[in-house]
Amino acid sequence: MVKNLREYIKEAEQNKTAIGHFNISNLEILWSVFNAARSLELPVIIGVSEGERDFIGLRQAVALVKSLREEYNYPIFINADHSYSFERVRAAIDAGCDMVIFDGAELPIDKNIEETKKCVEYARKTNPDILVEGELGFIGKSSKLIEELPKGVSLETQTNPTDAIRFVKETEIDLFAPSVGNVHGLIKSGNPNLNIERIKAIKDAVKIPLVLHGGSGISDKDFQEAIASGIEMVHISTELRLAYQNSLKLSLQENPDETTPYKIMKPVVLAVEKVVDHKLRVFNKI
Repeated sequence: MVKNLREYIKEAEQNKTAIGHFNISNLEILWSVFNAARSLELPVIIGVSEGERDFIGLRQAVALVKSLREEYNYPIFINADHSYSFERVRAAIDAGCDMVIFDGAELPIDKNIEETKKCVEYARKTNPDILVEGELGFIGKSSKLIEELPKGVSLETQTNPTDAIRFVKETEIDLFAPSVGNVHGLIKSGNPNLNIERIKAIKDAVKIPLVLHGGSGISDKDFQEAIASGIEMVHISTELRLAYQNSLKLSLQENPDETTPYKIMKPVVLAVEKVVDHKLRVFNKI
């Protein structure tokens, strides 16, 4: 029997493991993530950003994930990742997402609190099982290969534990995403190391599950230390996109006369699945 997402996050917190959150843009990547998770018998979260929701269709993405959950009796969930307005959060809640994120990291803290609180109140009124995540501390927006650290991302912009306490208390969010040296996208010269001491301080301060965004490019060692210090969910997107792109190029080059999409995409699904498998093993100490 599949439990609700809140219970799986609680188990991860108790076991010092993390649930993998993987963004998808199409059906092929969804199958890659699901196949990898199912082979390891681990719960998994599918993320869809605003752009990904617009491309797939919000209600269509929800229906796809829920169809897998129902058909296979499997703990796979869907998250409306990085919504930048209350209206987009409300649409995701109404569509039946299992969790939503209001990303007000670029807003002044008072405005971020105000908008995040509005999202929490709407979710509680609509369906108390829907989890709401808030963010404090800017980590950039790009989910692609980038040349250098995004402007505005620095040690000074990492989340302050005192601000985190206020933010969590006033918004009453279920999950908290801090800036702790993580960066959206994959920096060509190598992503910075995570601030493990900051993660510990924030966890001690807020006492709720922490979410690590910008997981692409982070070392296995940093992941394991971060999870041991209080991270219960990790987001991966860019590494999946790169695996998809590279494998698709190779498949087309090796099969120039092939016109059947499912034959062209078969090695692509396997390439992305391999990335997901590795990340899940790291997050769960397998």
